[in-house]
Amino acid sequence: MPSSVVAHMIYNADTRTLRIIFVSGMVYDYKDVPEAVYLAMKSSGSKGIYLNKHIKGHYDFEKVR
Repeated sequence: MPSSVVAHMIYNADTRTLRIIFVSGMVYDYKDVPEAVYLAMKSSGSKGIYLNKHIKGHYDFEKVR
């Protein structure tokens, strides 16, 4: 299902980094995210709600742009 907040997600299993590209154009890398969390977000009905409940505030992040 398309998200009104998250445009795209990229997961790097080697570094356990989840890159979130927002509809606004902002890009954030969330660090040390388990693959199971990425897969759950990928299959969730609302990417924005999942991000707010399970990723933001739980994992360190870096703003890429």
